[in-house]
Amino acid sequence: MAKQTPFYSKHLEHNGRMVEFANHFLPVQFKGIIPEHQRVRSTVGVFDVSHMGRVEIRGKDAMMFTDYITTNDVLSLAEFQVQYSTFCVPDGGIVDDLLVYRMPDYILLVINGARHEEDMKWIMQNKRGDVQIVDRTSEIAQLAIQGPKTENVLQKICNIDLSKIGFYWTAEAKIAGIDMLISRTGYTGEDGFELYIENKYADKIWDAVFAAGKEYDIEPIGLGARDTLRLEMKYCLYGNDITLKTNPLEARLGFVVKLDKQNNFIGQDALKKVKADGLKRKLIGFEMMDNSIPRHDYDIICDGNKSGKVTSGTIGPSVHKGIGMAYVPTEFAATGTEIEIDIRNKPAKAKIVKTPFYQFGTRK
Repeated sequence: MAKQTPFYSKHLEHNGRMVEFANHFLPVQFKGIIPEHQRVRSTVGVFDVSHMGRVEIRGKDAMMFTDYITTNDVLSLAEFQVQYSTFCVPDGGIVDDLLVYRMPDYILLVINGARHEEDMKWIMQNKRGDVQIVDRTSEIAQLAIQGPKTENVLQKICNIDLSKIGFYWTAEAKIAGIDMLISRTGYTGEDGFELYIENKYADKIWDAVFAAGKEYDIEPIGLGARDTLRLEMKYCLYGNDITLKTNPLEARLGFVVKLDKQNNFIGQDALKKVKADGLKRKLIGFEMMDNSIPRHDYDIICDGNKSGKVTSGTIGPSVHKGIGMAYVPTEFAATGTEIEIDIRNKPAKAKIVKTPFYQFGTRK
């Protein structure tokens, strides 16, 4: 049975069209995908991301254990710094992508909602050292406030100077008088913050954020615009662009794989071999050369041969073109290469382009 997030009643108040997603009822849209997308690109929008998993790793070996189960270099993190990373299985396939927060006395992992159960099993199976694994997901609500005016909005109700929180850093603060964790990351290409809120304060914080953002026409944003925003930035979606059958090197996530870090990590040997042998395929971004719209699972045709499938595809509301992502053989992966997308049994021309597709975000 799908769960209601702590903001469920707020979504209904705003006439959100609710769907089941990641075992939760979440809004797919309010006013519509395009106006919601444009709101985030222009001023500020609010996403309920309470479906994301929030897991604390505690104990004296918390950092070493997290370093072992993730591909990035956890030991390099300063206190209050945040890091994008991946979990990999021994053959290098991706279990999930995630954020790692180094707090003074624990590590916070923020994982994908749709992978929550699988991730928890995987973390527990690989547990070692003096660590305690605490799943806080059901106790904490989470809002992502995104857009170029986000800092202006939140500064009105925050007790610390938000300009001092760097990109991919976090802080303990009060918002509307309530203690919480606040971080500055995001999934849209725009500036933004995440608020981690005890469930009992969810309504109060929602109302305070919307009151503070009224002058910027702040609006709630659904899953539909979340997807178009992230795709314009070529940010990967687990289950589409990255899976257990893909590895982070071919997914162009090599920047989160530290093959020579101090600690060994799960999947390290396999990924070293992948690098040494050379990539057979790469995740590319493409744009359509006509008015066609690419969709997930459409066939990719390279030099007359079916060579892969679209992993994500849509019309980019900010770029006014059909855009998508796909794995193609390495020899076809160069920018400028022309490929074709099989759209309802008709080949449509596309070309591989430099990404992100949208080049004007306030954060990239």
